[in-house]
Amino acid sequence: MNDNQPSTAAHPAASRRRFLRDAGAAAAATTLSGIVVPRVHAAEDHTIQVALIGCGGRGTGAAANALAVKNGPLKLVALADVFADRLSTSHNSLAAQFAAQMDVPEERRFLGFDAYHKALACLRPGDVAICATPPAFRWVHFAAAIERGVNVFMEKPVSVDGASSRKMLELAQLSEEKNLKVGVGLMCRHCDARRELFDRIQAGEIGEITALRAYRMTGPTGSAAVGPNTSGMSELLYQIRNFHGFLWASGGAFSDFLIHNIDECCWMKNAWPIQAEGSGGRHYRGTSVDQNFDNYTVEYTFADGAKLHLRGRTMPGCYQQFASYAQGTRGSAVISTASHSPARCRTFRGQNFVKEEQTWHFPGQEPSPYQLEWDHLIDAIRQDKPFNEARRGTEASLVSAMGRLAAHTGQRITWDETLQHPHELAPGLDQLTADSPAPVRADEQGKYPVPMPGIKTDREY
Repeated sequence: MNDNQPSTAAHPAASRRRFLRDAGAAAAATTLSGIVVPRVHAAEDHTIQVALIGCGGRGTGAAANALAVKNGPLKLVALADVFADRLSTSHNSLAAQFAAQMDVPEERRFLGFDAYHKALACLRPGDVAICATPPAFRWVHFAAAIERGVNVFMEKPVSVDGASSRKMLELAQLSEEKNLKVGVGLMCRHCDARRELFDRIQAGEIGEITALRAYRMTGPTGSAAVGPNTSGMSELLYQIRNFHGFLWASGGAFSDFLIHNIDECCWMKNAWPIQAEGSGGRHYRGTSVDQNFDNYTVEYTFADGAKLHLRGRTMPGCYQQFASYAQGTRGSAVISTASHSPARCRTFRGQNFVKEEQTWHFPGQEPSPYQLEWDHLIDAIRQDKPFNEARRGTEASLVSAMGRLAAHTGQRITWDETLQHPHELAPGLDQLTADSPAPVRADEQGKYPVPMPGIKTDREY
């Protein structure tokens, strides 16, 4: 345990953390010795209970990874969503895989905008809440989880603009003070191959990084391309259902999808960029009426002048690339090759990325980083190790928002300008109900306007 953490000896969460730690240590000792030791406490006492808030595909995947952790026991005890079909699909999918770890009767399957409160009420201090709703709601649910005293796994991004980033940074501080364990779904940081590559880069294997390049150039992704609302849903529910298409809900395709490439590049650089300038356009619309650009190009600049060049595109029928690269004064590196996993990290003595110049590659099969991030989180809970990714997850989300803001405004935008920008895409989300108006409304043509909050600056760079 971190010696700088405040004492929590009298707090029930601290008592349960100690019990989970001791139970985990005893289980490990038993496994190592091969001796069967009778349990002193009922199995339920050291079972980590999990509640899933947001039952879409990514939330269901996160719950599956949680239940697959070998450092058990774990069980799922509550589900929460605003869509009955997604809750039902998630429950059925998880029950088919993890029947013995499912304890979610009808009365603990909650629907509605207050469902997260009911799901959290099913947890004890030291349990885990999975927050996997559209990112706009992250600060609302994170605040409630902190108040409940439970550990948290949050999907990325965790903020969508400066206002929500400021809230998340305050909550991150509070969660650190309470010694909560917090994971953020930037799973590439848990990849074995990338971790070794990071160590090699920091040791100087490719020299000083002068440039990074990141690409996510694919066809339409997720719910980023949204057609007119003919669903019969309310406008609010339609936007939540198709959250990748709306900047207030997710930060759009830029924040929700490009954040992984941005984060892994900044990790290898071991720094966050201080400014961004970018461009983009709506060239392939078809029947889409969402708020996304169809392509983005952003140049990030670090404090030492090094650049990160980012290209994103969601247009069908075009050349596709999904990869990240680092280029240094003594060589270069492949950070990721295709999608998120396997990364197939490699280093080269030159800048051409040819096999003849390859100096290292990660050997063997790469374990899934989606599973590793959960293995690491549960181990930290069991052993009461320092583990809190909320601050770093917010900083990665802020850098993503900075690039999007630069592209949408046509201005050169700094880190501080992004963080302190007064424009909030969706104020009052903690008061939202099913009858609330949607944060953005379609125009006369049925299209949703792209907000371009202007930033004027006389600063020279």
